[in-house]
Amino acid sequence: MQKTFSQKSYLFCSFLLLFGGLNGVYLAEDKINSNLYWQTHRFINKPLNIKDTNHLLVSLEQYLGKNSSDSSYLSSSYQSYLELLSNGKPLILEDENGLIHKSSKIKIGWRKIVLESPETFSRQVIGPFSSFESANRIAFLLDQDGVENIIAHPSDWEIWVSKNIKLPKGLKFNLFEEKVLHEIRPVLQLNSGSFLLSGEIKIIAPDGLLFKEGLYSGPFFLKPDAYGTWTLIEKVPIEKYLLGVLPHEMGSNSPIAALSAQAVLARTWAIANSQRFEIDGYHLCSDTQCQVYKDPSKANNEVALAISHTQEKVLKWKGRPINAVYHATNGGVSAGANEAWSIGALPYLKTFVDGSSRWEKQFSIPFDDISHIKRLLLKRDGAYGNNHHLFRWKRIMNANQIKQFLALRNSKIGIPRKINILERGASGRVISLEILGKKGQPNTILRLDDIRRTLRNLPSTLFYVEEIKPGVWEFIGGGFGHGVGMSQSGAVDLAHRGWTTRQILNHYYPGTTYETFK
Repeated sequence: MQKTFSQKSYLFCSFLLLFGGLNGVYLAEDKINSNLYWQTHRFINKPLNIKDTNHLLVSLEQYLGKNSSDSSYLSSSYQSYLELLSNGKPLILEDENGLIHKSSKIKIGWRKIVLESPETFSRQVIGPFSSFESANRIAFLLDQDGVENIIAHPSDWEIWVSKNIKLPKGLKFNLFEEKVLHEIRPVLQLNSGSFLLSGEIKIIAPDGLLFKEGLYSGPFFLKPDAYGTWTLIEKVPIEKYLLGVLPHEMGSNSPIAALSAQAVLARTWAIANSQRFEIDGYHLCSDTQCQVYKDPSKANNEVALAISHTQEKVLKWKGRPINAVYHATNGGVSAGANEAWSIGALPYLKTFVDGSSRWEKQFSIPFDDISHIKRLLLKRDGAYGNNHHLFRWKRIMNANQIKQFLALRNSKIGIPRKINILERGASGRVISLEILGKKGQPNTILRLDDIRRTLRNLPSTLFYVEEIKPGVWEFIGGGFGHGVGMSQSGAVDLAHRGWTTRQILNHYYPGTTYETFK
């Protein structure tokens, strides 16, 4: 008999295997079942099939061709054209039908093409989720239950399941059905006319591609995604990818030990998370849903040296790359993974007081009393990374601002009248936040990563809240980011104190091993 998970199981069961077992090496041939694949995709994209573990497929621009109008070309309200400029020798474009075009400037538009036979696509959609991590947790439980599924990101994170598959009892979902009459196709724009392009398009840039004020080497691909739109993708060696990540995830002028620690984490994270956009045929995006990736050519010598010193090195737990999450500053106390996302506790991502022995003696885990949290947030001397500008912060929000934030999440709460903290994690971070509406109106409960995602001007969930007058609340907090794993400002502080890269990594990821990735 097939086992079923209760709704409570899907929401709260421990999920140690999420990163320790599931997030292994994903730079491999995908295993999407063709039946699920055809039933869940709006337009059929080639599945991810890359065995070269030295390279990543990274999206430089997503959702190209979105919001088409009824005319031949797209509305100018969205990006109507994709313009590609060479840094020297002409670009070379080739589509699957053998059309080849060489030019120093390539302009691609988008056209609605009527399908000869309309297609109807249907699927069961679970979500939305505030993060890939939360979606991945439920996806893993479904896998364990024998339910084939795949994670998608049309705007929010979702899980897609074929409509013919029976979902476990207690799991909420929406049935999505769409009759598709058109498809969006790229069009090569020339002075002499336009040419409809077919299939996956490859672009070679012998001297590099100038794009978004950056220089990229490629090769590049223009590929259809799972949502009827297109993605511009660069195939980039992992070590070169890091040149485009480190300057934006940690300042280029940071001490070499901290930069080297960041290089190991960025490499580990990329490898362990390379299945994020499996449904769309590439590994990672280039924005904050992944790691920010921009022009690798702008990296300075210190960044290059940090990458070189740690070449191919990753952190592992039980032989697999860990989920090497990191953040700007933890406010003096590091959080466990289950305080940020709907996952179980992970042995290498622990809650601990992050500072000197003098700092450690002042506080104890758990922070389960409001007086302890207030005392923590009044102090800073002795904590690692306490010179970050968001190590301590205050934010004031009124009822109308909160209502607007909630409206973006489709909440119908109306004007908020009260805010209650229902639950905290061991580090004192808010796990569950209740916002009460006026009498007769529904209440809203925000959990974990959905708190910051909804109340967007909160730097972290390490805070307490006070009503300073009717309909106006002050949030007093510390830290910037989810607080899990390495504090970047803490790593810089430790490097200035003479700590080595290995010491910094062991401090923030205890029990992990420092190994070469093969």
